[in-house]
Amino acid sequence: MAASMRVVGLSLSRSSNSFKTVYVSQRCYLSAEAATKVPHENTARQMQTFASLQTERQEEASRTVLINCPKGVNEKKFIKYLSRYGTVKKYFFYETYGPHAVVEFSELESVMSLQAESTIAASEHECAVPFKSRLFSLKLSNPREQPAASRPLVHISRQSTIPINELVEKLSLSGSIDQQLNTLTEEYQLTEENIRLRFLVCSLVKDITSAYFPECSVKPFGSSVNSFGKLGCDLDMFLDLDGISGKNTGKASSPFAIEFQMKRVPSKRIATQNILSVIGECIEQFGPGCVGVQKILNARCPLVRFSHQPSGFQCDLTANNRIAIKTSELLYIYGNLDPRVRPLVFSIRCWAHIHGITSRIPGAWITNFSLTMMVLFFLQKRNPPIIPTLDQMKNIAGAEDKCTIEGHDCTFSSDLSKMKLAQNTEMLDNLLLEFFTFYGNFAFSKASINIRKGKEQNKPESSPLHIQNPFEQELNISKNVNQSQLERFVNLARDSAWMLQQDTVCSPSRSESHPWGLAALLLSSALQSGSKGKRRKQREPASERIKFLLESLKTKQTNKSDLNLSHSNGKNSATES
Repeated sequence: MAASMRVVGLSLSRSSNSFKTVYVSQRCYLSAEAATKVPHENTARQMQTFASLQTERQEEASRTVLINCPKGVNEKKFIKYLSRYGTVKKYFFYETYGPHAVVEFSELESVMSLQAESTIAASEHECAVPFKSRLFSLKLSNPREQPAASRPLVHISRQSTIPINELVEKLSLSGSIDQQLNTLTEEYQLTEENIRLRFLVCSLVKDITSAYFPECSVKPFGSSVNSFGKLGCDLDMFLDLDGISGKNTGKASSPFAIEFQMKRVPSKRIATQNILSVIGECIEQFGPGCVGVQKILNARCPLVRFSHQPSGFQCDLTANNRIAIKTSELLYIYGNLDPRVRPLVFSIRCWAHIHGITSRIPGAWITNFSLTMMVLFFLQKRNPPIIPTLDQMKNIAGAEDKCTIEGHDCTFSSDLSKMKLAQNTEMLDNLLLEFFTFYGNFAFSKASINIRKGKEQNKPESSPLHIQNPFEQELNISKNVNQSQLERFVNLARDSAWMLQQDTVCSPSRSESHPWGLAALLLSSALQSGSKGKRRKQREPASERIKFLLESLKTKQTNKSDLNLSHSNGKNSATES
C-alpha cells in the first residue's frame, strides 16, 4: 500500500496554475486567523450536548480535504488557489511525512468540484489504484519560479505533548498547585486542530465503508471525544450500521411488503467479524496512507487496527460497540460538569504514567480508563459531592434519554443544566492531596468502586482491584490488574500524599529551577528520596530484593538523566496513552 500511496494522485489540468494536486497519504501549522478563533469556538462547543457536537463535527469533516504540500508553499497563494473551487471556511497546516493542510470548504460541492477537475497521475513503473479519496498532494508546477522571499513559514501548532523535562520546568514557574494542574491540562489536552483531524480521518474511512454500506457512519469514540484525550492518543473508530434505513418495524399497512434479500449468518458477532474482515481488506488495498493493517477478529470486541500515516494516528476500527459510544458521552458530561474534573484527571494520569503505574503496552497495569473511573468515584465521595452518580443522572433523564443496549441500561440525562449539586469549594491542591490520601487508605481487599452508586460495595470476585463497568455491570474493567501493580499504586499514592504535606514541596520555590508541588511529584527521584525512613522495612523474598536492587540502580541512572534533561533543549519526550 505504501507504494501505491506514492503513485496514486490527482493532477489539475489547468496549465496556467502554479500548483497541481495529487492523492497521498505530526507537528501542526495553524493559520494566524484560525488561531484567534479557537478559544471562543471551544467555549461555545462546551455548551453543546455530546450528540449535537459529534453531528456538527462530522458535517464539517465531510466538507474537508487533506492535502500534502511541498515545503516552502506560500500560504496566501495556496488558499487563493483553492478558493477557485469555493469558499475556504477554515484551514490549518501540520507536518508528518512532510507538510499537510487540512482545508474545510463552506460547501460540499467545492470538494466535488476539486475531485471532478483532477486526473490520476501516470507512473511508468507502477500502477495506481484508482480510488478517488479526499486525500491529495500539492505540487509546484514551476518550483524555480517561486522566489525564496515568497515562502514565508506558516504558523505552527503542536500535535504532540512537550517533553517531560520542559513540563516540569513550566510547572515549577507556576504560582500555585491549582495553576500547575491547569497548566498541565492545557499542555496535554487535544487541540481544536487535532480533534478536527481525527474527525476527518473517520470521514475518510467512511468514504471506503460507504461503498458497501452507503448509509453507514464512522464515528470516533474514547479519548478522541470524551474530553480526556491527550495529544498522541490512539484514534478509536466505530462503524455504525444501525442507522441504515428500511428495518422492519413489524407494522403492516398494506397486504404486501417488499423486503431486501440479504445474507444470513448464525450470530451478530459473526456478522461483525465478516464485515470488519472485508472492510479491513478494503482499507489495506484501497485506503491511501493506511499501512500495517491488522484484522483482530477473535478479540472480545473484533477490530481492524492500522496506522494512518498522513495524520500520524494509530487507528482501531470496531463495529457493534455502541456501549463504548455511551461511555464516551458519559465521560464527556463528567468532564464538562465542573472545571476541576479534567485538570485532576489529566494530572493523576500523567503522574501514573511517569511512575509506570499505567502503560501503553497491554499487561497487568492499571489502565487510563480505570484511573479515570477512580478519580470520578473520588469526586463523588467528597462532602458535598462534586459530581453526581450515574444513578442520579438516570433519575433526571427525560424520555429522549432512554437507552438500552443489548439488555444493558444506558440511560442518563445529557442535559448539563439539570445537574445541580451542593456547592463544593475545594481547591485543586486539596483535591490532589485528598485523592492520594483516599486511595492510599482504600480497602481494596474488600471494596469495589462503583460510579453508578457512588459508594463502595462488597467485591463480587477476588480480583485485587475491582471497578464496576458503569453499563455492563457484571464486568470488572480492572480485572487485568495484579496484586503487585495495585500495591505499587497504593505505595506511590501514600508517598505522594506525604510529600504534598511537606512545606518544602507544597509551597512555591524561591529558586525558579527547583521543582515543587505537582512538578516535584512528577520526578521519580523526589518520590524515592521522600519515602526514605518513612516506610517500615519488610522482609521480602530474595527474588524480590534482587529485583528491588536492580530497580534502584536503574532509578539512580534515571536521576542523573533527569538532571541532564533539565538543562537540555528538550530533544527527548515522554509519551502517554
